[in-house]
Amino acid sequence: MLTDQQERRGLRASGISAMVFLALLAAAIIPSGSPLRGEGGEFLESPFLDGIAFFLSMFFLVLGTAFAAGSQQLESASDIPRFMADGVRSIAPLIVLFFAVSQFLALFKFTKISTVVAVVGSDAIQGLGIGSVALFLIVVVCIAILNLLITSGQALWALVAPVIIPMMMLLGTNPATTMALYRIADSCTNSITPMSTSFVLCVGYLQTLNKKAGIGTLISFTLPCALIMFVVWLGLFLAWWALGIPLGPGAPVR
Repeated sequence: MLTDQQERRGLRASGISAMVFLALLAAAIIPSGSPLRGEGGEFLESPFLDGIAFFLSMFFLVLGTAFAAGSQQLESASDIPRFMADGVRSIAPLIVLFFAVSQFLALFKFTKISTVVAVVGSDAIQGLGIGSVALFLIVVVCIAILNLLITSGQALWALVAPVIIPMMMLLGTNPATTMALYRIADSCTNSITPMSTSFVLCVGYLQTLNKKAGIGTLISFTLPCALIMFVVWLGLFLAWWALGIPLGPGAPVR
Protein backbone atom coordinates (compact mmCIF):
# COMPACT_ATOMS: atom_id res chain seq x y z
CA MET A 1 0.00 0.00 0.00
CA LEU A 2 1.41 3.37 -1.03
CA THR A 3 1.67 6.22 1.42
CA ASP A 4 0.20 9.63 0.66
CA GLN A 5 3.68 11.02 0.10
CA GLN A 6 4.53 8.27 -2.39
CA GLU A 7 1.29 8.83 -4.28
CA ARG A 8 1.94 12.57 -4.49
CA ARG A 9 5.44 11.95 -5.81
CA GLY A 10 4.11 9.47 -8.35
CA LEU A 11 1.36 11.82 -9.54
CA ARG A 12 3.85 14.70 -9.79
CA ALA A 13 6.24 12.58 -11.85
CA SER A 14 3.48 11.31 -14.15
CA GLY A 15 2.12 14.84 -14.62
CA ILE A 16 5.53 16.20 -15.61
CA SER A 17 6.13 13.26 -17.97
CA ALA A 18 2.70 13.80 -19.57
CA MET A 19 3.47 17.46 -20.29
CA VAL A 20 6.90 16.60 -21.71
CA PHE A 21 5.47 13.80 -23.86
CA LEU A 22 2.66 15.98 -25.25
CA ALA A 23 5.06 18.85 -25.90
CA LEU A 24 7.44 16.61 -27.86
CA LEU A 25 4.54 15.06 -29.77
CA ALA A 26 3.13 18.48 -30.65
CA ALA A 27 6.57 19.64 -31.80
CA ALA A 28 6.75 16.59 -34.07
CA ILE A 29 3.25 17.05 -35.53
CA ILE A 30 2.94 20.82 -36.00
CA PRO A 31 5.48 21.26 -38.87
CA SER A 32 3.70 20.82 -42.20
CA GLY A 33 6.59 18.71 -43.50
CA SER A 34 6.52 16.33 -40.54
CA PRO A 35 6.67 12.60 -41.40
CA LEU A 36 3.69 12.18 -39.08
CA ARG A 37 1.55 14.23 -41.48
CA GLY A 38 -0.03 12.97 -44.63
CA GLU A 39 0.43 14.03 -48.23
CA GLY A 40 0.51 17.82 -48.58
CA GLY A 41 0.63 18.29 -44.81
CA GLU A 42 -2.77 16.62 -44.33
CA PHE A 43 -3.59 15.90 -40.68
CA LEU A 44 -6.86 13.95 -40.79
CA GLU A 45 -5.39 11.36 -43.15
CA SER A 46 -1.92 11.00 -41.73
CA PRO A 47 0.38 8.36 -40.26
CA PHE A 48 -0.24 9.94 -36.85
CA LEU A 49 -3.99 9.29 -36.82
CA ASP A 50 -3.56 5.93 -38.56
CA GLY A 51 -1.22 4.88 -35.77
CA ILE A 52 -3.03 6.66 -32.93
CA ALA A 53 -3.20 3.40 -30.96
CA PHE A 54 0.60 3.27 -30.83
CA PHE A 55 0.92 6.86 -29.59
CA LEU A 56 -1.75 6.32 -26.94
CA SER A 57 0.00 3.16 -25.78
CA MET A 58 3.32 4.98 -25.53
CA PHE A 59 1.64 7.83 -23.66
CA PHE A 60 0.22 5.55 -20.97
CA LEU A 61 3.46 3.55 -20.84
CA VAL A 62 5.43 6.72 -20.12
CA LEU A 63 2.91 7.89 -17.49
CA GLY A 64 2.78 4.50 -15.78
CA THR A 65 6.56 4.19 -15.71
CA ALA A 66 6.92 7.72 -14.34
CA PHE A 67 4.35 7.05 -11.62
CA ALA A 68 6.05 3.81 -10.60
CA ALA A 69 9.43 5.49 -10.51
CA GLY A 70 8.15 8.55 -8.65
CA SER A 71 6.35 6.44 -6.04
CA GLN A 72 9.49 4.32 -5.55
CA GLN A 73 7.87 1.10 -6.80
CA LEU A 74 10.21 0.72 -9.78
CA GLU A 75 13.50 -0.89 -8.81
CA SER A 76 14.70 -1.86 -12.28
CA ALA A 77 13.56 -1.88 -15.92
CA SER A 78 12.63 -5.56 -15.57
CA ASP A 79 9.76 -4.54 -13.27
CA ILE A 80 7.90 -2.78 -16.12
CA PRO A 81 6.81 -5.99 -17.96
CA ARG A 82 5.64 -7.41 -14.63
CA PHE A 83 3.51 -4.35 -13.90
CA MET A 84 2.06 -4.50 -17.42
CA ALA A 85 1.22 -8.18 -17.04
CA ASP A 86 -0.52 -7.52 -13.73
CA GLY A 87 -2.67 -4.88 -15.38
CA VAL A 88 -3.68 -7.11 -18.29
CA ARG A 89 -4.25 -10.31 -16.28
CA SER A 90 -7.76 -9.34 -15.15
CA ILE A 91 -8.98 -8.68 -18.71
CA ALA A 92 -7.24 -11.65 -20.38
CA PRO A 93 -10.56 -13.48 -21.05
CA LEU A 94 -11.91 -10.39 -22.82
CA ILE A 95 -8.79 -10.14 -25.00
CA VAL A 96 -9.32 -13.73 -26.12
CA LEU A 97 -12.95 -12.92 -26.91
CA PHE A 98 -11.88 -9.82 -28.89
CA PHE A 99 -9.60 -12.02 -30.99
CA ALA A 100 -12.41 -14.43 -31.85
CA VAL A 101 -14.77 -11.57 -32.75
CA SER A 102 -12.16 -9.89 -34.96
CA GLN A 103 -11.71 -13.13 -36.95
CA PHE A 104 -15.47 -13.41 -37.40
CA LEU A 105 -15.73 -9.82 -38.66
CA ALA A 106 -12.88 -10.35 -41.10
CA LEU A 107 -14.52 -13.45 -42.56
CA PHE A 108 -17.90 -11.70 -42.71
CA LYS A 109 -16.37 -8.87 -44.73
CA PHE A 110 -14.31 -11.17 -46.98
CA THR A 111 -17.24 -13.40 -47.99
CA LYS A 112 -19.59 -10.40 -48.62
CA ILE A 113 -22.39 -12.48 -47.17
CA SER A 114 -24.08 -9.31 -45.91
CA THR A 115 -25.73 -8.71 -49.30
CA VAL A 116 -27.17 -12.21 -49.34
CA VAL A 117 -28.45 -11.89 -45.78
CA ALA A 118 -30.09 -8.53 -46.59
CA VAL A 119 -32.05 -9.88 -49.56
CA VAL A 120 -33.02 -13.16 -47.91
CA GLY A 121 -33.96 -11.34 -44.69
CA SER A 122 -36.22 -8.84 -46.44
CA ASP A 123 -37.97 -11.64 -48.34
CA ALA A 124 -38.49 -13.59 -45.11
CA ILE A 125 -39.92 -10.57 -43.27
CA GLN A 126 -42.25 -9.74 -46.15
CA GLY A 127 -43.49 -13.33 -46.01
CA LEU A 128 -44.36 -12.93 -42.34
CA GLY A 129 -46.63 -9.98 -43.10
CA ILE A 130 -45.81 -8.17 -39.85
CA GLY A 131 -46.41 -4.46 -39.31
CA SER A 132 -43.82 -1.68 -39.09
CA VAL A 133 -43.88 -1.47 -35.27
CA ALA A 134 -43.22 -5.20 -34.91
CA LEU A 135 -40.42 -4.90 -37.47
CA PHE A 136 -38.83 -2.04 -35.53
CA LEU A 137 -38.96 -4.06 -32.31
CA ILE A 138 -37.30 -7.04 -33.98
CA VAL A 139 -34.50 -4.86 -35.39
CA VAL A 140 -33.87 -3.11 -32.06
CA VAL A 141 -33.79 -6.36 -30.07
CA CYS A 142 -31.45 -8.06 -32.57
CA ILE A 143 -29.00 -5.14 -32.54
CA ALA A 144 -29.12 -4.97 -28.75
CA ILE A 145 -28.22 -8.67 -28.52
CA LEU A 146 -25.37 -8.24 -31.02
CA ASN A 147 -24.05 -5.29 -29.02
CA LEU A 148 -23.60 -7.58 -26.03
CA LEU A 149 -21.19 -9.71 -28.08
CA ILE A 150 -19.43 -7.17 -30.29
CA THR A 151 -17.79 -4.02 -29.00
CA SER A 152 -19.86 -0.97 -29.78
CA GLY A 153 -18.70 1.44 -32.44
CA GLN A 154 -17.31 0.93 -35.90
CA ALA A 155 -17.07 -2.86 -35.58
CA LEU A 156 -20.76 -3.38 -34.86
CA TRP A 157 -21.89 -0.77 -37.38
CA ALA A 158 -19.60 -2.28 -40.04
CA LEU A 159 -21.20 -5.64 -39.36
CA VAL A 160 -24.90 -4.72 -39.32
CA ALA A 161 -25.09 -1.68 -41.62
CA PRO A 162 -24.51 -3.62 -44.88
CA VAL A 163 -27.38 -5.89 -43.83
CA ILE A 164 -30.05 -3.80 -42.13
CA ILE A 165 -29.80 -0.65 -44.29
CA PRO A 166 -30.56 -2.35 -47.66
CA MET A 167 -32.93 -4.83 -46.00
CA MET A 168 -35.01 -2.07 -44.41
CA MET A 169 -34.93 -0.06 -47.64
CA LEU A 170 -36.35 -3.06 -49.48
CA LEU A 171 -39.14 -3.03 -46.87
CA GLY A 172 -39.80 0.69 -47.43
CA THR A 173 -38.01 2.12 -44.37
CA ASN A 174 -35.89 5.25 -44.70
CA PRO A 175 -32.16 4.75 -43.87
CA ALA A 176 -32.38 7.62 -41.33
CA THR A 177 -35.10 5.72 -39.46
CA THR A 178 -32.96 2.58 -39.46
CA MET A 179 -30.04 4.60 -38.10
CA ALA A 180 -32.24 5.94 -35.29
CA LEU A 181 -33.26 2.39 -34.36
CA TYR A 182 -29.63 1.32 -34.37
CA ARG A 183 -28.61 4.14 -32.05
CA ILE A 184 -31.38 3.26 -29.58
CA ALA A 185 -30.30 -0.38 -29.33
CA ASP A 186 -26.60 0.42 -29.39
CA SER A 187 -26.57 3.21 -26.81
CA CYS A 188 -28.84 1.53 -24.28
CA THR A 189 -26.80 -1.67 -24.09
CA ASN A 190 -23.33 -0.09 -24.00
CA SER A 191 -23.40 -0.03 -20.21
CA ILE A 192 -24.00 -3.77 -19.90
CA THR A 193 -21.82 -5.23 -22.65
CA PRO A 194 -18.53 -6.73 -21.39
CA MET A 195 -17.07 -6.06 -24.85
CA SER A 196 -17.01 -2.30 -24.25
CA THR A 197 -13.61 -0.82 -23.32
CA SER A 198 -15.27 1.49 -20.79
CA PHE A 199 -16.93 -1.55 -19.19
CA VAL A 200 -13.51 -3.04 -18.46
CA LEU A 201 -12.38 0.24 -16.90
CA CYS A 202 -15.52 0.38 -14.75
CA VAL A 203 -14.86 -3.14 -13.47
CA GLY A 204 -11.35 -2.05 -12.51
CA TYR A 205 -12.65 1.02 -10.68
CA LEU A 206 -15.29 -1.08 -8.93
CA GLN A 207 -12.65 -3.55 -7.75
CA THR A 208 -10.80 -0.73 -5.98
CA LEU A 209 -13.83 -0.52 -3.67
CA ASN A 210 -14.80 -4.19 -3.67
CA LYS A 211 -12.07 -6.73 -4.43
CA LYS A 212 -14.64 -9.45 -5.08
CA ALA A 213 -16.56 -7.41 -7.66
CA GLY A 214 -16.59 -8.65 -11.24
CA ILE A 215 -18.52 -8.46 -14.48
CA GLY A 216 -21.72 -9.77 -12.87
CA THR A 217 -21.56 -7.20 -10.10
CA LEU A 218 -21.30 -4.29 -12.51
CA ILE A 219 -24.07 -5.64 -14.75
CA SER A 220 -26.38 -5.95 -11.74
CA PHE A 221 -25.87 -2.22 -11.13
CA THR A 222 -26.21 -1.04 -14.74
CA LEU A 223 -28.92 -3.41 -16.05
CA PRO A 224 -31.89 -1.52 -14.48
CA CYS A 225 -30.63 1.78 -15.96
CA ALA A 226 -30.15 0.16 -19.37
CA LEU A 227 -33.69 -1.28 -19.38
CA ILE A 228 -35.22 2.07 -18.38
CA MET A 229 -33.30 3.90 -21.12
CA PHE A 230 -34.31 1.24 -23.63
CA VAL A 231 -38.03 1.57 -22.86
CA VAL A 232 -37.98 5.38 -22.75
CA TRP A 233 -36.01 5.84 -25.98
CA LEU A 234 -38.07 3.24 -27.83
CA GLY A 235 -41.33 4.84 -26.64
CA LEU A 236 -40.10 8.28 -27.74
CA PHE A 237 -39.14 6.93 -31.16
CA LEU A 238 -42.49 5.21 -31.70
CA ALA A 239 -44.32 8.40 -30.73
CA TRP A 240 -42.11 10.40 -33.11
CA TRP A 241 -42.72 7.88 -35.88
CA ALA A 242 -46.48 7.83 -35.29
CA LEU A 243 -46.61 11.65 -35.57
CA GLY A 244 -44.56 11.50 -38.78
CA ILE A 245 -42.07 14.19 -37.67
CA PRO A 246 -38.98 14.24 -39.95
CA LEU A 247 -35.70 13.18 -38.39
CA GLY A 248 -33.90 15.99 -40.19
CA PRO A 249 -33.76 17.94 -43.46
CA GLY A 250 -34.67 15.57 -46.26
CA ALA A 251 -34.95 12.65 -43.83
CA PRO A 252 -38.60 11.65 -43.36
CA VAL A 253 -39.20 9.22 -40.54
CA ARG A 254 -41.39 7.08 -42.78
